[in-house]
Formats: sequence, structure tokens, C-alpha cells
Amino acid sequence: MVAPLITVSEALSFDEAALKAYLSDHLEGFSGDLQVRQFNAGQSNPTYQLSAGGRKYVLRKKPPGTLLPSAHAVDREYRVMDALRDTPVPVPKMLHLCTDPSVIGTDFYVMEMVEGRVFHDPSLPGLTPSERRAFYESFIKALADLHAVKPEAVGLGDFGRPEGYLSRQVARWTKQYKATETETIMAMDKLMEWLPANLPADDEAAIVHGDFRPGNAIVRDGTPEVTALLDWELCTLGHPLADLGYVCANYHADNLPTGQFKGLDFEALGIPTEQEFLELYCRYSGRENVSNHLFFVVFSFFRSAAIIQGVYKRGLDGNAASQKALKLGHLARVRAENAWRIVEQNL
Repeated sequence: MVAPLITVSEALSFDEAALKAYLSDHLEGFSGDLQVRQFNAGQSNPTYQLSAGGRKYVLRKKPPGTLLPSAHAVDREYRVMDALRDTPVPVPKMLHLCTDPSVIGTDFYVMEMVEGRVFHDPSLPGLTPSERRAFYESFIKALADLHAVKPEAVGLGDFGRPEGYLSRQVARWTKQYKATETETIMAMDKLMEWLPANLPADDEAAIVHGDFRPGNAIVRDGTPEVTALLDWELCTLGHPLADLGYVCANYHADNLPTGQFKGLDFEALGIPTEQEFLELYCRYSGRENVSNHLFFVVFSFFRSAAIIQGVYKRGLDGNAASQKALKLGHLARVRAENAWRIVEQNL
């Protein structure tokens, strides 16, 4: 399914006439009456469908209101997808970046509209077992292809500091969690102590997506092939196993409404088991094996809990990108408790 389109909410509205005038001057081929609809999905950067002159575009912008430092970096999203345009990594075509907030109130960018399906449920309802298997083959290959790109070769050598990625990430999300904390979560407090003391010794680096999951992949209609990866807001240079751990967290998730593999009949559905997932990644990336992936699963739950907490706080403040934000508060606790259970049982 695709994300539903809704009338632009009052909190996320902007001057559409100003946008039309700006794009008429700055985006080649843009003309005609402009219609703006909002995608009711995603909790970070508001996303809109633009229709004009018989063409469709997608606009992503920063949310309104006071933002945490380094958050909602739409310019980084634009830059990385534009840099990856001639690589095997499937990305939409970037069309224009505007860093002048006087136009519609915040920075924004426009990209091509990629038609297809998005599966927010990783069990891929509606597909056959062979189609599910083919999707995950394509999905995992896209991740391996991303990690194989040399940052310097595509102009991203300065996109982040590859050394010390994990320690900086733990510090960053600890700081942002504390800045948006609305209640005490004991598991989160324990993770904020455990993670810095148990960082892996290796400091491997690659381009990492940061939110790599089926819900951020578009599948071409009629095939299970991944044709575009979306939501690159958290992309940077860092440890590639952070992306892998993020996906594998689905195999360890408890008490989440959607987005988990745990409890599924993998063989009947055609979905790889966690071990098969790791083996496929090794095959496509040329690795002999993956060690200590559970640390990265724990880290992904921790980071996700911090992000969800921030979304919930923005919902309380009235600045969230989706109407669902206020329903997510309990998930920060759920993800933190999932992470601490893994630490206690496996690490």
C-alpha cells in the first residue's frame, strides 16, 4: 500500500502560492495550477505530494517550530540521494533544494514521485511466498550495495566523521532523549549507562542509511523489486552493521503493533529467518560473517526509543508531521525494554 494522502493539516500548512511562484522560477518544467496534499505517514519531516501541469512531485520539508540541533536535516537527505543517483542504490531523482526559509517557512526539497507500493508491515501481506523472498533478496542487496559505495567516489567524503560513529551516536541520542523526556523509563536509563561501556572495538565505516526498513522502500507495481529507498534524514558515515542491526531488531521485537518478524512462520511466508538474513547480507556484501550483531540490535532499539520520544514530545507541542504522534508515547518504553531484555539474556 502507499501512504494515504490527506488535506494539509493546519499545523503543517504553508503558503502554497509562494511555493508555486518559487518553483515556477527555479524548477525546470514546473507549470500549471498547483495542488498540495499531505502524506499521512512518517513522524519526522512532513512530506507532501505536489501536482502541477500533469506531473507529480514529492516535497519534504523541516517541521515548524523550535527544532533540536542537527535534527530534520533535509539538506543532508537531498545531498545523499543526489550523490547516489548513478550508483546501484535505488533512489528517487532529486530535482531542487531550497535552503531559504522565507519561501515556505523552512528548508525543503523536491524530488520525483516514484510510483509503487510501500509495505509498512514486514510480513508483506498480499504477496506470495516467492514474491516475499524476492523482495527481501532485493531489499538486502540494496543495503549491501549502499555499504559498498565509497563515500569519496560520490562526493560524500565529508558527509560525516567515520571514526567514533557509535560513541557519537550513543551520546547524540542520549542527549536528545533527555531533552524530550516526559517520564522516567528505567530501561532507557540502564541503556544510557550500558551502551557507552560496551562499544565494539572495530571502527568500520560506510554510508549508512539510518532508517533502513521495508516501510522506507518503494516496490514497483507488478514486481517485488525495490525501486527506491526513502527517508535518508539519518544517513551519515558510520558503522554499516548499525543498518543491519536496525533491520534485525524486527526479529526481537515484542509488544509492537506492527513492524516485527518475531512469531511469524518464516518458511510458510517465504521470509528469511534472522540467520538467513545475515547470510544473504554476507553474500551480497562479500563478508565471511557478521559478529556481535546483537549489540547493533540493542543500539537500534535504544536509538528508536529516543526518536519516538522526540516525536511524542513534538506531538504534545503540536509540531508533529503526522496525526499519529500522540499515540506513540508508550512505544519508547516498549523499545527500551526490548533492548534491555536482549542485554540481560544475550550480552
